[in-house]
Amino acid sequence: MTARGGQGSAASLVLVGLACQEVGASFAVMLFPHTGPLGIVMLRLLFSAVLLLVIARPRLRGHTGYAWRSVIGFGVVLASMNGLFYLALQRLPLGVTVTIEVLGPLTLSILTATGVARWVWAGLALGGVAALGAGGWDRLDALGVLFALGAAVSWALYILASARVGREFPRLDGLALAMTVGAVIALPFGIAQASSALLRLDILAIGAAVALLSSTIPYALELVALRRLAASAFAILMSLGPATASLAGFLLLGQHLSWLELAGIALVITASIGAVLAAARRSAGARHPGPDADEPRRRSAGARHPGPDADEPLSEPVG
Repeated sequence: MTARGGQGSAASLVLVGLACQEVGASFAVMLFPHTGPLGIVMLRLLFSAVLLLVIARPRLRGHTGYAWRSVIGFGVVLASMNGLFYLALQRLPLGVTVTIEVLGPLTLSILTATGVARWVWAGLALGGVAALGAGGWDRLDALGVLFALGAAVSWALYILASARVGREFPRLDGLALAMTVGAVIALPFGIAQASSALLRLDILAIGAAVALLSSTIPYALELVALRRLAASAFAILMSLGPATASLAGFLLLGQHLSWLELAGIALVITASIGAVLAAARRSAGARHPGPDADEPRRRSAGARHPGPDADEPLSEPVG
C-alpha cells in the first residue's frame, strides 16, 4: 500500500469513527424519554468502563498518590463532560450542541497559540457562534446552551487531565481507571433518573450500543488511523465533528437547521482547522529553527497527543 493510499484509508477510518459517534449520540437521544440524559450517561460510562477494564486490565499497585489524584480528577471531568453534553442534547439539536462543545478545545488551542493568526481564528469562531444565534436564539434553549458551554469547558479540562494521566499510567490503564471513577460518579444520578427503565433488557442493549458506537469503535479506529496519519491531519478531520453531527441529526432525528446556523457551524469548523494548521506550523518551526536542519521530521504533537504514549488518543469521543 502506498503512503498516499495508507493515509487515505486512515482518514476513512477517522470519518467512520466520527459517523459512529454521532449515530451513538442519536441513539442516546432516542432513549431520553425512557432513561433521561443522566440515565444514558450512566449506561455509557458503565459499559465503557467494563470494556476498558477487560481490555486494559490495569495494574492497581505501584502508583503514587499524585497519580491516583490525577485519575480521580480525570474521572470527575469525564462524568461532567458527558453529563453536560447529554443534558444539552436534550434541549438543543445535535449539530448545534457539538458545535458549541468544540469551542472548548478550540479556545484552549487559541489561548496557547502566539501571533496575530490566533485572533483571526478566535474571530471566526465568535462569528460562528453569532451566526448560530442569528439563526434563532429564540428557539435555542438558554439552559441547553449553558449545558453545552459547560461541556465545552469540560472538554478543554479533559485534554489537560488526559495528558497528566497519560504521563502517570501506561497504555490504556489511566483511561480505564478514570472511566470507572466516572461511572461510579454517574451511577446514583442515572439510577435516580432512569429508575425502573434500567430493568428492561432492550434499554440496556441500546445503552451498550451507545457505549460501543460512541466510545469503543471510534477509539479503536482512531488508534489504527493514528499509526498512518499525522496528528495535525487527524485533528483537522476531528474538526469535522459538527458537520457529521448536523448530518446525523438531520437524517436520524429529523432536526433541521437554518442556513445561518449551518453557516455558523462552517465558521467554527474553519476556525478549528486554522488553529490546528497554525499549531502544526509552530511545532514544525520549533523542531526546525534553521534552513539547514537535516533532522527528519517527526509527527506533529497535536492537542490530542501531549503525553508520552503516541498511540493513545487523549480525547475520548463525546458525541
